[in-house]
Amino acid sequence: MLRVVWVRSLLVIFALLTMGHICTAQIGIGISVGFAPPALPVYEQPLCPGDGYMWTPGYWAWDPDAADYYWVPGTWVVAPEVGFLWTPPYWGWEGGRYFFHAGYWGPHVGFYGGIVYGFGYFGQGYEGGRWDGGHFFYNRFVNNVNVTVIHNVYETRIETRDVNVTRISFNGGNGGVVARATAEEESYARERHIADTREQSEHIQAARGNAQFRASANHGTPPVAASAGAGEFSGRGVVAARSGANYTPPANRGGADSNRPPNASHPKELPEIQRPAAPNTGNAKLDQKYQQQQNKLYDKQNQERQQLQQKQEQEHQKAQQRNYSQAQNQQMEQRHQQQTQQLAQKHSQQQQQLQQRQQHR
Repeated sequence: MLRVVWVRSLLVIFALLTMGHICTAQIGIGISVGFAPPALPVYEQPLCPGDGYMWTPGYWAWDPDAADYYWVPGTWVVAPEVGFLWTPPYWGWEGGRYFFHAGYWGPHVGFYGGIVYGFGYFGQGYEGGRWDGGHFFYNRFVNNVNVTVIHNVYETRIETRDVNVTRISFNGGNGGVVARATAEEESYARERHIADTREQSEHIQAARGNAQFRASANHGTPPVAASAGAGEFSGRGVVAARSGANYTPPANRGGADSNRPPNASHPKELPEIQRPAAPNTGNAKLDQKYQQQQNKLYDKQNQERQQLQQKQEQEHQKAQQRNYSQAQNQQMEQRHQQQTQQLAQKHSQQQQQLQQRQQHR
């Protein structure tokens, strides 16, 4: 049964899994977690603060230090370039874990997991507005705008099926949204992109620093679901969640990758890299090509582990020679643990990406 999706009230965000280690590339997989993020809370969209601001949906992010998801409120921000639109981040079930795909700015809205964030983001594309002649025009049907202040508006009624109006916050896996990127969306992912703006990054860090935004504290119903301005979590422009997920985090919330010991500080403490199963596509020539790709990645990753292990052992020797203090040794081991976890994260992502490329050919 078709149902009209009315302005200003919908659900939000899909959100952040992971080990808590962000990739150097802001676009693509950056974090992984062993259990799913909470469902999207339902909230009203705050009033657009002025012409030129664009809506960025809220989402659940992952804090590795707290081993907990935390809510990043939806907010209005200014696009980094004229003509650029925001593709929201999303969580995706891949290889037995939930991986975070970072959002980005670009000429088109790409794939965001089929997640229904609302306010123009209904699982595919964006119905909240468009650029025209260097100005952004707002669809007042799905955006909360004051037309006496903002005149570049239009109204297009959006309809969506009830089955698509969901609070599910991740793609794939058991209970996740079933959606795959179209060829067009895949082409958008290869366009020039801009990651989070400075305003957005500060907004995210402010949310991470607020203990009340953690899922274990708010149980899926954040006290601030959205705000009119980035980093503004009090005052008239703040909106609380109307309802949430009734979320209870698992007892063991360790964010470490299931493929390695959670406290591994050095590469030698990691499990051996497993060779993937031999390809069997039915095409002997293609199988040989895939096997060569797998072997090349296997050898490269083992080499990188050895190099990092040697580097860390040299630092241990240096610490002994210089008689490091307890505090200095502790800092060194923390640095080694971070290096090791980042390497394990990188290798896990490389293996999954290779597998995905081979499956999609």
